[in-house]
Amino acid sequence: MIQITSFLILTLLTVMSFVWTLLLLVRCLINPRKVTGLKKAALFFGVLAALELGSIFISQQTASTPPIDAANSIAELVQIDINGRKEWISLRGWDKDKPVLLFLAGGPGGTQMAAVRHELAELEKHFVVVNWDQPGSGKSYYAEKTKNITAQTYIEDGYALTEYLKERFSKEKIYLVGESWGSALGIFLASRYPESYHAFIGTGQMIDFAETERIDYALAMEMAEKNGDTALVKKLLSNGEPPYYGNDVTWKSAVYLNYLSNYMARHPDIQNPGYNTLRDIASPEYGLLDKINFVRGIIGTYNHVYQQLYTIDLRKDYTKVDVPVYFFLGRYDVNAPTALVEEYEQILDAPKKGIVWFEHSGHSPWINEKDRFAEEVITCFLEN
Repeated sequence: MIQITSFLILTLLTVMSFVWTLLLLVRCLINPRKVTGLKKAALFFGVLAALELGSIFISQQTASTPPIDAANSIAELVQIDINGRKEWISLRGWDKDKPVLLFLAGGPGGTQMAAVRHELAELEKHFVVVNWDQPGSGKSYYAEKTKNITAQTYIEDGYALTEYLKERFSKEKIYLVGESWGSALGIFLASRYPESYHAFIGTGQMIDFAETERIDYALAMEMAEKNGDTALVKKLLSNGEPPYYGNDVTWKSAVYLNYLSNYMARHPDIQNPGYNTLRDIASPEYGLLDKINFVRGIIGTYNHVYQQLYTIDLRKDYTKVDVPVYFFLGRYDVNAPTALVEEYEQILDAPKKGIVWFEHSGHSPWINEKDRFAEEVITCFLEN
């Protein structure tokens, strides 16, 4: 309902702007002598407004995912109803009869619909790869009011989406891959609904959200002091040790997370060091409004939801998962501490489990070593 209302408002504003501008233009043509400088200025800005609103409207309507040139392929960008919320998914594969793989993006509030298409195109030859813009992110930014989004929202919608995919593609189960925040969401889903999933892969795996923040903060402080970054040390001291609460969680967390991300981006042993954010935002999946919401989700949704996750520790809350679980870890990941994942893997009760190390990766092996990542996904999911 929220997304429909926003669409109707945008449509109404576009029509009104064009009509008002057209009427003023006709008046100018009929009796140009009575057109004052103020009306000329109004006409000028009216034309600009009409063009801008029209551009937004057209861009939203023409957003699409590029076609795949294969006999039985699928390449769709669709909005579906999930528990009464209008949310967007992309479905891509060379053969729509192949197994279904649902990719859970990081965040909360992040959209990786375009990024996965760019980085993991190889998987589209072996699976129908589904990317989901979760509520409060990207194309699904308006699916739910930010203040109403909780971890349970994502669990409920993730399960509903899974059931939709099973029915649409006539599958008893699907495969699940989760990145960063999505790796925790994947554990939630696989633990609660093992009958719906063949197996799960978590990469940049999150284990204990509060402890992760404290470890990241301490590491950034240690590195900053060693490097003589006095301004950063001062800022970290001013913010204090996490976890943070309130309206500035994003900005306080960004102080040390960006510092650690820059460290990984410069690390000589890490390949393809990071996201190509400009490329992703410019991708055809996103209209102009989606591009704005690409950023709004990362800031606003993250701020609201992340502070709700501090009580979660997979080592205590999710010790048994009745599907095979694999962790794809970057050797130099300083964002999600790999020591916590090793602890979790030891106590986890699962039919199969294991850690696959990526020796030239940081927090994002699916980007840093995308070719090997795709190979390992195929091995774990289709050959084991």
